Amino acid sequence: MLKTLAMALQFLTRFYVYRGEFDEQAYGRAPLFFPLVGLFLGAAWTALYFSLSPLFPPAVTAALLVLGMVVFSGGLHLDGFMDTMDGIFSGRSREKMLEIMRDSRVGAFGVLGLVCLLLLKFALLFSLPREVLPRLLLTVPAISRWGMVYAIARFPYARPQGLGLLQVRHTRGRELALASLCALGAAVLGGPVGLVLLFLSLVLVHQLGRYLTGRLGGLTGDTYGAINEILEVFLLLVAYPLLNYLPVTFW
Repeated sequence: MLKTLAMALQFLTRFYVYRGEFDEQAYGRAPLFFPLVGLFLGAAWTALYFSLSPLFPPAVTAALLVLGMVVFSGGLHLDGFMDTMDGIFSGRSREKMLEIMRDSRVGAFGVLGLVCLLLLKFALLFSLPREVLPRLLLTVPAISRWGMVYAIARFPYARPQGLGLLQVRHTRGRELALASLCALGAAVLGGPVGLVLLFLSLVLVHQLGRYLTGRLGGLTGDTYGAINEILEVFLLLVAYPLLNYLPVTFW
């Protein structure tokens, strides 16, 4: 289990803690720790916020928070998001979309998608009230990475080979259940609103999985990254109407 946790941490972050030989089963089961790693990233994100906010104006703090998460995660999910945008919006056949997503070059749709994504993240981090932002910074990364586990466990893989296929083979109901318990714990740390966000993320990730499977015949490592990024922005975005409609005790 420690090896599996180390592989999950190394896969999702820039914190390299595992130096041993590649273990297929440990790597394949790593998603069960994705929400825990997300909680670790959320704690780092929150600590960064408390370190920066007394020193800089809100706009600079928000920009540095966006940069901080890119550095912490190594931009892994952003790369998958760009590749997915290039493939899905290419208007080509299923096989051609998968081929475009495999290409290491980034196209116009990937660049446009990335600009819109980062701009929206910045605007949300800049605009959310300081009373609720730290709690969101802590819980959102854990919930969004749980969404990847749900996608891995519940939807087929689109390619006949690939590292993502190993995770699909070894991440099943048991791993999803354990990851869900961890995500539930992270949501509880966010208060009652965290439970609302977890439920909303379940609805969104299921619909995203169905849509992408319909377009691609399954999911890929790139789409897992795209799901994470979309969930992060969605959860920050939906916090605004929740502020207006949920009682103050939920926050």
